Amino acid sequence: MIFISDKAKRRIESIKEADESGNELFVRVSVISGGCSGLSYQMDFDHQLKEGDEVFEDKGVQIVCDPKSVLYLFGTTLEFSSGLDGKGFYFDNPNAARTCSCGESFSL
Repeated sequence: MIFISDKAKRRIESIKEADESGNELFVRVSVISGGCSGLSYQMDFDHQLKEGDEVFEDKGVQIVCDPKSVLYLFGTTLEFSSGLDGKGFYFDNPNAARTCSCGESFSL
């Protein structure tokens, strides 16, 4: 399961409301190779499921993830910060053994 914080939910809802494409958007999260720690998070808005996608729902927000990434993200919470640090969306991943100082990559 992948979770979503209340702040992230509110921000996602505002992005979806501003979208004029007419498509029903969901959040796609994944893990890719790269970054200072070896693995990087990726987040996009999408409207089309791919074969094998895992679909989660938390607080009424649909979150989609490829099967490989689920192994790295299981139990992770998608967070949002609009404070002075200006992080935007970020991941609170209990599986990460180490994260880089920018918070965009991790290792197990």
